[in-house]
Amino acid sequence: MTHKIIGKYIKKLDFSIPSPKTFFLLSKDISKYKINIDIKSSQVKQNIIEVLTTLNLSSKEEGFEKINTEIIYSTIVELNNSKIKKEEIEKIVLIDVPSKIYPELRQIFVFLFENSGFKDVKISESVDFEKLYKMRKVQ
Repeated sequence: MTHKIIGKYIKKLDFSIPSPKTFFLLSKDISKYKINIDIKSSQVKQNIIEVLTTLNLSSKEEGFEKINTEIIYSTIVELNNSKIKKEEIEKIVLIDVPSKIYPELRQIFVFLFENSGFKDVKISESVDFEKLYKMRKVQ
């Protein structure tokens, strides 16, 4: 194995519904929002990288009530070899790590919604990060 996860935590959590009107509109029209996933990384020190996976909800339509929902989940990864090729590190950051932590990240996101009164939040149970990676390479 070329890497191992040595730590993970919620780096930032923003979950706010600004008004009762927004709450009722959101509960009625949750389908007008979409889930966004963003992945970034940075080197912490030799052979240690931080992978930041961001999950947020945004409106598909202009002028729709805005809610603030964002989780930035930090995963600390130790690379087992300093001679790992750049492309292999890219696959670790964009495929391996997100695939491993997504179920936990999704569970936190769903928990927040359910405990805020939204029972019908549909967030995909799995994401094909390898497919997203390949699509990104084609662009």
